[in-house]
Amino acid sequence: MVPAGVFRRLLILAAVVVLVAVAADVRVAFGSQRITVTGRRVMLGVLGGRERFDQLTGQRTVVGHVIAGWGQGPVTQILDGLGEVPMLGINAGGSPTPQGIARGQGDAFLAELNHAVAARSGLVYIRPLPEMNGHWNAYCAYNADGSSRGPADSTTAFRKAFARIYLIVHGGPLSVVDAKLRSLGLPPSRTGDLATNPVSRVQVVWNPQGFGSPDVSGNSAAAYYPGDAYVDVVADDLYNIGGKAEWGANESLYAAHPNKPYAIAEWANWGFDDPGFVAAMATFVRTHPRVVLLAYYNGRPGSPFDIAGQPRSRAAYRQLIDPLGR
Repeated sequence: MVPAGVFRRLLILAAVVVLVAVAADVRVAFGSQRITVTGRRVMLGVLGGRERFDQLTGQRTVVGHVIAGWGQGPVTQILDGLGEVPMLGINAGGSPTPQGIARGQGDAFLAELNHAVAARSGLVYIRPLPEMNGHWNAYCAYNADGSSRGPADSTTAFRKAFARIYLIVHGGPLSVVDAKLRSLGLPPSRTGDLATNPVSRVQVVWNPQGFGSPDVSGNSAAAYYPGDAYVDVVADDLYNIGGKAEWGANESLYAAHPNKPYAIAEWANWGFDDPGFVAAMATFVRTHPRVVLLAYYNGRPGSPFDIAGQPRSRAAYRQLIDPLGR
């Protein structure tokens, strides 16, 4: 918990950081005639009731986020319910396995995603198999004790599965898609015709934890990375658990992918009110110019993450996070 006096000092410090960043932007924008990257508008999102969250925080939510099961649908209906810019997280839950996805067992669902994206006029984020290096997910390569789950869930299988997801969601002529799959040693698509979805219409988010759980070398975020050609946005999930958030791992993940836009796809205080975490998040976004998206995990009313029960964090959110989206 942050005492009131310390909280006030944190707010002042964060405001100073914002002013310095914006001043730096003016020099970049007018000195080199390039688009500014700090002091830019960041898309703000939430997982949970958007209208309620906006009333609580003053946010104008742009990105509506939900996590669905593999094969859950209709996908068009899910996307339509998420507002201006949907972000659809997809949890496979063990069926199909990464190996099965890589071999085409999930192609019908991927084709549905492809066509649902094409039916919309704006941007969609697709966030497949998030937190893949967390043992609580069935598609992690490792159990909690560090033992391997075998080839069907290996990091090699995951990388190939993710590349297949990327290629089919973005789509295009089947001959081109299948040629790219063959170059990866993967079977051709089982989809029929696909729409062409450029990055202006869909962006595929690769979203590990900053560090693996279990924290063994083979379970690092990097072990699951399919390559730059198959990722549009790199993201991290960052929770404040017992007063500790893994900022160091988040910094390392950001630094590891200097050519990719970055997102915080989930973040929240876990069961307590700590405005210092909110202030730290605002500072991170302001000082890391590739951050394009910040999506709070509010969950259901009364959940451990619900900002309604965190009055000091809610005040900090209004003062420090809301302006990032304007």
